[in-house]
Amino acid sequence: MSFVTPDQPSRPAAAGARPPGRPGPARRVPAPRAGEPVRRRPPLAVAAGVAAVGAAITSWLPVALVLWLFQLSEGTATVAGAIRAGLAGWLLGHGVPLATDAGPLGLVPLALTLLVVWRLARAGVHATRAIGARDSRSPRRALVAAGAVGVAYAILGVLAALLVAAGGPDVSVVRAGLTLAVVGALAALVGAARTTGVTDVLAERAPLPVREGIRAGLVAGLLLLAAGAGAAGLAVATRGGDAADLIGAYRTGVAGQAGITLVSLAYAPNVAVWSASYLLGPGFAVGTDTAVRTSEVSVGALPAVPLVAGLPGGPVDGLGAVLLGVPVLVAMVAGWLLARRVLRLATDDKAPVRWAPLLRPAVLAGPVAGLLLGVVAAASGGPLGGGRLAEVGPVPWQVAAVATAVTAVGVLIGATAARMLSRP
Repeated sequence: MSFVTPDQPSRPAAAGARPPGRPGPARRVPAPRAGEPVRRRPPLAVAAGVAAVGAAITSWLPVALVLWLFQLSEGTATVAGAIRAGLAGWLLGHGVPLATDAGPLGLVPLALTLLVVWRLARAGVHATRAIGARDSRSPRRALVAAGAVGVAYAILGVLAALLVAAGGPDVSVVRAGLTLAVVGALAALVGAARTTGVTDVLAERAPLPVREGIRAGLVAGLLLLAAGAGAAGLAVATRGGDAADLIGAYRTGVAGQAGITLVSLAYAPNVAVWSASYLLGPGFAVGTDTAVRTSEVSVGALPAVPLVAGLPGGPVDGLGAVLLGVPVLVAMVAGWLLARRVLRLATDDKAPVRWAPLLRPAVLAGPVAGLLLGVVAAASGGPLGGGRLAEVGPVPWQVAAVATAVTAVGVLIGATAARMLSRP
């Protein structure tokens, strides 16, 4: 048996091997063969513009179709009117408020927002591939591609605001441009970072507690939102007759009732967030001086929309008190999954299972889930006109604070239980 002494040179690394945690070289593209035409990539401005236009059209068409159904039921459907109304709703889906005769309209349909973010992320992917930055692991190129998409999207936002203001609700052109620039750049950055491999680099360089804590917090937050969506869907389903009566109260024909149903579906993610806030405790408002909580329900006159049928009739009592334990149970599930991942990694590395690598990410999961719930709570609310409907939705900081505490406690309990029940 031979040993390598300090005076002897170490054995060279195998070909292609690289130290763990260090990003590998960028993928090399083979040069074209003799006689083959060289494919020229389009300029970044052209690639970003085409991607941004494609994202805008595919997210605007559903809005224009729904609002055209409303106009059709009233006998006022025109192509220009449908285009202008669709652009107004499209801007609202990005968080740009509209000034109407009934007051400011700022309640964002989150279903449209999710569609917009997905399409813009795909635009970031297309722009990154067009400039040849795929798998380059270059943060600068990802930022450049995302910034180009954001600029192109801002131009589209300004044009849309000018068209809407010409014959519809009043909208700020400057705010439309700035809002769409930020939304477009951030959403496109998600796609660009994944395409260039920057997310892989960040994941490799992040410490294990940070990486697992962020993952556990996101899992807990998404599970809380899923629980809220399930509770809201169950509430509406059990009162399906009332929802059908509310839809039938609109004497607008089949087309108008279909439009009302589609608008309700566009706000379904908002209701899921409000329901999650209800389960956590802070609840939400459906107007000024109103409150919908597990301990209190005080509402006045409400708009006749199907989603209103799912509102609780009073405080939680009896078997309904089981709902109070849902957030903690959901966080415990996230903690159990966290512990299973950490224990599996320790087993694969043949390292002793310690408590610190398990408890640190469990504590970090609370703030991550709180930040996620606070952001979506802020995005889900807004004014629905003037008067008493000027305040609709939950209070973001209350949701964030309670979600942080509940998630941290639940994840700690779930992770500790999984660690104690696992084999030594």
